[in-house]
Parts: sequence; structure tokens; C-alpha cells
Amino acid sequence: MKVCFPVDGNQGLASQIFNHFGSAPEFIIVDAASSEFESVSNSDKVHQHGACNPVAGLGGRHIDAIVVGGIGGGALHKLTSAGIRAFKAHGGSISENLDMLKLGTLHEYQPGHTCGGHGHSHGCSH
Repeated sequence: MKVCFPVDGNQGLASQIFNHFGSAPEFIIVDAASSEFESVSNSDKVHQHGACNPVAGLGGRHIDAIVVGGIGGGALHKLTSAGIRAFKAHGGSISENLDMLKLGTLHEYQPGHTCGGHGHSHGCSH
């Protein structure tokens, strides 16, 4: 399984997970079986709110899931339509969240628990 983690900067598996998928500066894609990873610059981070194209932001790389602190409804819909599952991060590092994902303790995002904007009271579930 290939899992994508949005991050502010590449510190390998010790990288802290970014709170918003679409505006993350880069992604780290991890092979859950081998723990090998690659860093990918987010090619869609400059977009109008609600116009995120997460599949394009990944530069055509194939992933099976993402783990993130927050995600908008449009991005979640586009990811799930592409067969990609989205899970809620519990803070901390990629390594910690990857372990939780493998144990099945991360919750999968549902449409009603997404970000609604970027203001201070924007309704995010993170």
C-alpha cells in the first residue's frame, strides 16, 4: 500500500504531518510494506479554495491512501472518486501515524467531517 502524507518539509519518516492537504508544500509517499519513501512537491498548492485537484498535486503518482490533519470536501470527493482513502492524522510524525494506520486505529474521513474554509472558525474537524 502506498500512503501519502502532506508535510511542510521533508524530514523523512520523522516529518510532521501538515494540517491541510491541498496547501501542503510537499507530500511524502511511503510504501507501507517496505517503509521506502519519496518526496513530491505539491504541484497544485496554489489554487482557489474549493478548487483543489489532489490527484494533479501528486504529479501522477499512484497512491492508495492519504493521512492528513484536515481536508476539504471537494478534495475528499475527488480522492475517493479516484479510489483513494483518506484518514485523519493524530498529530505527530509520519512514522507514528503509519503505525496507527497499520493497526487500524486511524479514522477514515467522512464527508461531514471536512474543512469548510480557512478562517479562524472554519469548521475543520482538526
